[in-house]
Amino acid sequence: MRHIPPGLARRDDEPDVPFQYEVHDLPASVRAELRGIPTDLAKIVGAHLAAVGEYLVDDPQLALRHAHAARRRAARLTVTREALGEAAYAAGEWTMALQEFRALRRMTGNQEWLPVMADCERALGRPEAALRLARESQDLSLTAKDRAEMRIVEAGARADLGQHAEALRLLRSTLAMTPDRAVGSKVRVGYALADLLLDQGHQDEAMALFAKVAAWDTDGETDAAERVDAFDGMVLEVGDWDDEDEQQDDEPDPAPATDQEPADGHGTDEKA
Repeated sequence: MRHIPPGLARRDDEPDVPFQYEVHDLPASVRAELRGIPTDLAKIVGAHLAAVGEYLVDDPQLALRHAHAARRRAARLTVTREALGEAAYAAGEWTMALQEFRALRRMTGNQEWLPVMADCERALGRPEAALRLARESQDLSLTAKDRAEMRIVEAGARADLGQHAEALRLLRSTLAMTPDRAVGSKVRVGYALADLLLDQGHQDEAMALFAKVAAWDTDGETDAAERVDAFDGMVLEVGDWDDEDEQQDDEPDPAPATDQEPADGHGTDEKA
C-alpha cells in the first residue's frame, strides 16, 4: 500500500474539489505563497482555495469547509488564514472570522483587516468594541478605501447605540469627502447613508440618494436601483372598505354615493 504523505490524505469531513483548476488562474500573491510548500501539497491547497473563491457568494457554508481544508494543511500561509476569515465572515461565523483576521493582523502587521474586525464586533453585539477599533484606526495608515469602510462600520456602531444623529453626521461627512473617482467607496458610503436615512424616517432624502447610488453603481453591487424602482412603482392596495361598497351595491336600495374619502389610509411597502 502506497504511503500518503501528511497533509495529502482527504479527511472524511472534507469536501471534494469537483472541478479542475489551473494554477495560473489563482492570484499572483497566492501562487507566490504556495511555492513555499511541497508541490503535491500546493496543488491540493490551491484547489481548495480556488473552491473558496468559487463558492464564497452562492454557498458560503461550502466555501467555509474548503477554507478549513486549506488551512488544516497550510496554517502558516496567510492566504489560507485569509480564505478562512473571509469564508467565515460570509457564512456569518463572526467569532471565527474575528479570530482569523486578528491572526492575520499579527502575522503581517497589515491594518487592512481592521474594518472587518470592527464589523465582526458589531455582529457579535459589541458596538463599543467596534468603536474602540475605529478610534485605534485614526492613528494608523489605512488606505482611503479602508478608512471609508471603517467609517461605515463606525456609523453602524453609533446607530446600534442609539446615536443616530452622530451616525448620520459621520456618513454625510465621509460621502462629501469621497472623490468621484473612488466609485466603490462612494457607492458603499452612499448606500449606507441612504439606508440609515430611510430607517430614521427621512424618506424623500433617502430615495433621492438611493437614485444617485444607483447611477454610480454601474456594476450592480447594491440593490439601490431595485429599491428606487420599488418606491416609484408602488400602487395603492384595495382596502376592506371596497368590499363593503360592493356589498352595498348588491342590496336592493343602495345608499347614495358619497365623495368622502375612506377613513383608513393606504400604506406603502418599501423594499428593505
